[in-house]
Amino acid sequence: MTMTVAIVGRPNVGKSTLFNRLVGKRLALVDDRPGVTRDRREGDARLGHLSFRIIDTAGLEEAKAESLEGRMRAQTEAAIADADVLLFMIDAKAGITPSDRSFGELARRSGKHTILVANKAEAKGSESGTLDAYALGLGEPVELSAEHGDGMGDLLRALALCVPDEGDEEEESEAGRRIRVAVLGRPNAGKSTLINALLGEDRLLTGPEAGITRDSIAVDIERHGVELRVFDTAGMRKRARIEDKLEKLSVADGLRAARFAEVVIVLMDATHPFEEQDLRIADLVEREGRAVVLAISKSDLVKDQQGFVTRMREEADDRLSQVKGAPVVLVSGLTGEGLDRLVRAVQQAHEVWNRRVATNPLNRWLIETTDQHPPPAVSGRRIKLRYITQPKARPPSFVLFCSRADALPESYVRYLVNNLRASFDLPGVPIRLTLREKDNPYAEKD
Repeated sequence: MTMTVAIVGRPNVGKSTLFNRLVGKRLALVDDRPGVTRDRREGDARLGHLSFRIIDTAGLEEAKAESLEGRMRAQTEAAIADADVLLFMIDAKAGITPSDRSFGELARRSGKHTILVANKAEAKGSESGTLDAYALGLGEPVELSAEHGDGMGDLLRALALCVPDEGDEEEESEAGRRIRVAVLGRPNAGKSTLINALLGEDRLLTGPEAGITRDSIAVDIERHGVELRVFDTAGMRKRARIEDKLEKLSVADGLRAARFAEVVIVLMDATHPFEEQDLRIADLVEREGRAVVLAISKSDLVKDQQGFVTRMREEADDRLSQVKGAPVVLVSGLTGEGLDRLVRAVQQAHEVWNRRVATNPLNRWLIETTDQHPPPAVSGRRIKLRYITQPKARPPSFVLFCSRADALPESYVRYLVNNLRASFDLPGVPIRLTLREKDNPYAEKD
């Protein structure tokens, strides 16, 4: 039976924008003014491999029952009663309001499984609002941008825990355990050939011509007990060289696959590795917050393989310092060489991407690190680093409470990130470090 998901929250947090994105059509009116949506609107939604019924609701407002706002609220409460899952949406840019707290309590009392969604997470200053959302007691917020499509992969993973697939429940539990992997690279790097080799059959069309793949095709692969859902994508050329509309759509589809993935294999040609476009693709994956595995295809053309891999690892650490330690695997879709190593590397990268570090070891690390190399004084005043915690993984994200966060030099932030990576064994994944100032209890208050 298809489950029902209702999007709820106060007015103007982006509920209708998310509804339109999930149904794939502009069914709901969207405007900057609050209160545009009044009635419940239903649609058939699809997100990744999940299909479900979605309900867009009016913004929750405190109002008398007989008023228009009161009747709108009654419609929303009816949608909550009808739903199996609630997406409780807040505006991360604006932060938590008294209305959010009031309606968060309403969502808790409903007894429905509730996913907290922090929308507008792409906006400057949204990190503070996202962190404050923990106070609602609805669990870890899913950060996304309904307007731009960022973070939809994280929403998919949250929904996958409670929304069944089109198949039976057994199929859903099997698919839920699969690691979602996207293969990205330049045209003719051998992406489809590699996936066919992993699958053991000619499932995807291949050939010597560049640009054969257009749509992002998903295939399920099991190898040595590791279950993967692998997305083949179109080759990505430099943006200036893309003129054909179909190629633009194909590249956009590939970027979407990267956003839904957990691990991204950046595939490079052994005859021309680490070209500028390869570095651009790896940087894009890092900015999306996905774990990175660097695969060098056509290994059958490499003579001194051991020395070649050593040089490639050194070059990767030098030119891709933002994902330092990313595994480098030499593979050949033609001969099948390196496929087992590639699958193990994906499994290990997925484990690191999900890794959490306890608060006590983190703060012991902070004391030792700052004792060895204290933060520099700025304008004659010392910056105090007080406390660090990890609010979430996927990728590992840390919040450092300090004085004068805006004055801490970028070079020192990089020093802390590199030290975090080395101390807690976090190779090949993006590390997010947010600086946050604690409120001054002696400051004047209105």
